[in-house]
Amino acid sequence: MTEKKITSGPAVLVEEYRGHTVENVHMGHICGVGANGKIQYAVGDTDYLTYLRSSGKPVQALPAIKAGVEEAFGLAENEVAVMAGSHRAEPMHVQALTSLMAKTGIAEEQLICLPTYPLAVSARDALIAKGEPPRRIYHNCSGKHLGMISYCKHRGHAMESYADPDGPLQREIVDTLAMLAEMPADEVVLGTDGCGCPVFAIPLFRLATVYLKLAVPALVEDQATRSAIEKLTAIMNRQYSLVSGTNLICSTLLMDDNIVAKGGAKGVYCFGLRRERLGFALKVLDGSEEEWPLIVASILEQIGYDRQETIDRLRRLAPAVIRNDNNVAVGENRPVFQLLTPE
Repeated sequence: MTEKKITSGPAVLVEEYRGHTVENVHMGHICGVGANGKIQYAVGDTDYLTYLRSSGKPVQALPAIKAGVEEAFGLAENEVAVMAGSHRAEPMHVQALTSLMAKTGIAEEQLICLPTYPLAVSARDALIAKGEPPRRIYHNCSGKHLGMISYCKHRGHAMESYADPDGPLQREIVDTLAMLAEMPADEVVLGTDGCGCPVFAIPLFRLATVYLKLAVPALVEDQATRSAIEKLTAIMNRQYSLVSGTNLICSTLLMDDNIVAKGGAKGVYCFGLRRERLGFALKVLDGSEEEWPLIVASILEQIGYDRQETIDRLRRLAPAVIRNDNNVAVGENRPVFQLLTPE
């Protein structure tokens, strides 16, 4: 039997079949890091330079939590949760964002993300049917922006410069990310995200390390950061619907109090397991998100995760069977990767 080896190039993660023929393949990379800081599971290239996109939002929210924004403005848990979330502007999200602005005294016009309609189709259609205009708080990153402005207001920094890469907030975010990733801050690659804020790229195994620390804050030496992580991630679990939206993978995984999870645009997904002391990061190279539940469910199955209800919820989000517009089964999605353990 040929020995399985970990490849340095991308691997096939999911195959889509129409009938018995492969119609599409989704390539990518997966990395799982253990509490000893070593790679425990790998598929493809664990050094792949990966932009965090919105998977970085929990890290971007940590300076505000450390600074005491929650206490200073009397914020409720739902208002804190949207700071770390990619909301879909459902009514529950809009309510939390509106009350967050009211408590902090931040005007919607201070957000640099431009007006848009909600990502949630039902919310979008309801607004359009009423002739309502787009708004900045409907942008899925608006909670992150409000959290950043809240930090600047509380600290006495210039609020209009909250997204400046050279400003005090963004420098603190980079330092926090670098500390959690166990890498020098000057090696964090900076870009600009879709919402206008800085976005960061680090090797995939470093990103898995970040989510290990988010799930197991006892591994974080800095006490203030450790306490902020404990507070924020507990809120993410309790307020899981505010972090994402109805019937989406982040909310589904966060229902499990053993998991800290957050995805980002262009195919990046991350999660950490508290009891198992593992952090995972994956990248679907074509930028697709549809395959996330299948991939994460397969990872959990392969490592012997013992909460079957979580895996079942993921399977319901992304059924293996592909149905056409007539609700006829015409194919299937198959996760085909095998997690390998480096020697």
